[in-house]
Amino acid sequence: MPFGPDDWNAVLLTLKLAGTTTLLLLLFGTPIAWWLARTRSWLKGPVGAAVALPLVLPPTVLGFYLLVTLGPNGPIGQLTQSLGLGLLPFTFPGLVLASVLYSMPFVVQPLQQAFESLGERPLEAAATLRASPWDTFFSVVLPLARPGFVTATILGFAHTVGEFGVVLMIGGNIPEKTRVVSVQIYDHVEALEYTQAHWLAGGMLVFSFLVLLALYGSKARNRHGF
Repeated sequence: MPFGPDDWNAVLLTLKLAGTTTLLLLLFGTPIAWWLARTRSWLKGPVGAAVALPLVLPPTVLGFYLLVTLGPNGPIGQLTQSLGLGLLPFTFPGLVLASVLYSMPFVVQPLQQAFESLGERPLEAAATLRASPWDTFFSVVLPLARPGFVTATILGFAHTVGEFGVVLMIGGNIPEKTRVVSVQIYDHVEALEYTQAHWLAGGMLVFSFLVLLALYGSKARNRHGF
């Protein structure tokens, strides 16, 4: 049998991690993207650079500093211990936090571009109708920025599924708790179990192709107004 129980557990955990991370990124990334698209503050540059940092930073570097910060001697680690929450490294919540930080630019940047492409006219029209800021955002901005949300959701989910360095540094390799698909493939290769590695890697390859196909298909439909 090409897939064993450990493989299925890794797949399910990966989907759970990607789904949770994507939802959190849409929740917290949307106001960040909106602020970056609208602000004229000098902080836009530093904040935008901080959001985009995972695009150029090696995953192991981010994972290392997260491990130090969340560890028993780190500021966040000491805070979580004082609150009775324990330590986040080598736990699923720790994986989620690391994934949110590492995948943030893949959600924030498409949303920012979508918000910037709206221009001022729809917002001015809503203002003339005396719509509140919240009403304008939910009734005007969100529908017009829907293609950006589709792109952000697809990229955020897919990028989280493909993570390796960060999740290995923060989550380690604990079956059914932190062992995701990318780590499971690594384990199979280390054990010279190439058949199992082929099945998982092939599944990742097909998944990545379908994600890109859906992304480009969505962009093509939006260009043609479908």
